[in-house]
Amino acid sequence: MPTSRTVWHLPRAGSLGRLKRQDETLPDPGPGEARVRTEAIGLNFADLFACHGLYSATPRGSFVPGLECAGIIEALGPGVQSSPGLALGERVIALVRFGAYATAINVGTAYLRRAPVGWTPAQSAAWPVQALTAWYGLVPLGNVQAGSVVLVQSAAGGVGLIALEILRALGARPLAVVGLEAKRRFLLEQRGLAADAVVVREPRHFGPQLDRALAALGAPGFDCVLDAVMGPTFRPAFERLAPEGRFVLFGAAEFMSPGARPNYLKLALDYLRRPRLDPLAMISANRSLLAFNLIWLWERAERLTAAFAELERFAPRPPHVGAVLPFDHAPEALRLLQGGATIGKVVLEL
Repeated sequence: MPTSRTVWHLPRAGSLGRLKRQDETLPDPGPGEARVRTEAIGLNFADLFACHGLYSATPRGSFVPGLECAGIIEALGPGVQSSPGLALGERVIALVRFGAYATAINVGTAYLRRAPVGWTPAQSAAWPVQALTAWYGLVPLGNVQAGSVVLVQSAAGGVGLIALEILRALGARPLAVVGLEAKRRFLLEQRGLAADAVVVREPRHFGPQLDRALAALGAPGFDCVLDAVMGPTFRPAFERLAPEGRFVLFGAAEFMSPGARPNYLKLALDYLRRPRLDPLAMISANRSLLAFNLIWLWERAERLTAAFAELERFAPRPPHVGAVLPFDHAPEALRLLQGGATIGKVVLEL
């Protein structure tokens, strides 16, 4: 039977101030779907960009943000057979193409995965989007191998911490770049990185910082760069790629405005100042730029099973959850994420 639920809803993108709670009725799950009663919701920078109207995949008109959650299966749609990992009462992780900021959702069964045993709902909700992002950027695209020297921007964020786990499993050598001294201390004390393997970025001096780090690593250049910041640190990192090096770009946090609405003047200036690369020079230097938006993978659900299996091998331990806020505090949680001071994942919990 239909069930009531509460969602965080935007009538249209453009401002975080438009995000409002709304009660509504959720219909029965359709063929190939299950209804999940939400226990926790993972927040992503894509949610912020979607609310601001700056994310290319943002739905037109009204929408409910959110790409991932964890919860309990409470109903199966017509034709869906109960099975291990897909049974009533089972705890699952869900991927959705928007709509996760809700107390209940209907999800295609191809986008559900049994929650790992022993993980909390917050840990389960914190895992899928950022783990898939780190894996896809480093392994299929970045082609990272044992011994590869890899620069990870925002290394104390959700993607960055999982990327460091994957690099450790691969036997690669990371250079972790962070924006705050507190994040550097976290990586040294909680993740066991060496002091010369962590850099607090200074945009005006980023090139010399990277030169000193590469010298400490005994490396001529980076085999891979994983970056979701872009901005003024892009070109110094790109220019320090080794031959056959791959720069993997999956975001542009530098474009994030600090307020509820986008700062269109800053956006225009940042856009005009964005890096421009010469393909002919890239041929001569034997360097590559690869860019991706993970949400396209939602359209290739048949690839998710293999991707998750790889992740369970490379990053089996629970992700670091840096902040947990109640579901009723979604706007505050987004502003916390927007502030850039959090370590690991920000999660809403019911």
